[in-house]
Amino acid sequence: MTTYKTLDSAYMSVLDDLYYHADFYNAPRGFKSREKLAFNFALENPVQRGIYNPKRKSNIIFNFAEALWYLSGSNKLSDISYYNQRMPDYSMDKKTLTGTAYGAKIFHFGQAQLNQWENVKKILREDPDSKRAVVQIFDANELAVVDNLDVSCTLGLQFLIRDNELHMVSYMRANDAFRGLVSDVFSFTVIQEVMATELNLAVGHYYHSVGTMHIYEPDNQWVTHVLEEKQYEQFVFPSMPKENNWSMIQKLMIYERQLRQNQVTINWQDIEQTGLSIYWQQVLALFSIYQMIHYHKVIDDDVVAHLLPIYCYFLHNKWPDKIKVGKL
Repeated sequence: MTTYKTLDSAYMSVLDDLYYHADFYNAPRGFKSREKLAFNFALENPVQRGIYNPKRKSNIIFNFAEALWYLSGSNKLSDISYYNQRMPDYSMDKKTLTGTAYGAKIFHFGQAQLNQWENVKKILREDPDSKRAVVQIFDANELAVVDNLDVSCTLGLQFLIRDNELHMVSYMRANDAFRGLVSDVFSFTVIQEVMATELNLAVGHYYHSVGTMHIYEPDNQWVTHVLEEKQYEQFVFPSMPKENNWSMIQKLMIYERQLRQNQVTINWQDIEQTGLSIYWQQVLALFSIYQMIHYHKVIDDDVVAHLLPIYCYFLHNKWPDKIKVGKL
């Protein structure tokens, strides 16, 4: 298994390997792709989860929104489709998501509504050396649904404490290397970091294990453009506060819902008065800016000016016509 320091370095290496050295070319459900089987890699520092290649144009706001959607335990389509207009394509009833709604599996699994998050914490606190701290995501019942549009790509997540660090292994049946890999690893490492802070542990390695890693044919040209970009600016991704972050996350999500439903507008002074830690203030600022973009409001330059340079870079790279920033 290859170990990379950051997700950015892993991403470029994985794309290059898969695009130029694919083992198989096939078309499951009619979608042409190139593929490698039993693919895996590790991240030495999972907190460094940013993708900085300017040709990739990562959507940092969606990345945070999806990770927090998982942590909210929601399966509501409207909670996440606001950030990604393609999400309704995967909903059978246009109201909920089944396989993609990992948070519902983590916190309300099956008919018993099992809270797997609490189970994992209990197991690890009682036996720090345990190998049983597993969150199941994929449910066999998903394959029994005729023409299911949304079968979980992720099988499960395993948490392991070794040398006072919380390591995590994700097991996926399938992963889109160009698109899905970015958001999946972002969300999973956020989950790892939140669990680590709750258990008062350092963040250990992250391990990504995939049954079939693939690139879909329509993305081939975009992949080659990304791979042509060899050198670009790198940033240091901020770490969460070394404390239990749940109260902050819950407060943040109240504001997020109000912004998403266009019930309030939030300027920088409002953000400072929320009582959120600096880390989560920055995320709220991102959500505030996205509300301005989504609802075609005038961008509040003061909110943008108070963002960390890393977030300014992401926003300007994704929306250059809307987000104007000075020298980063």
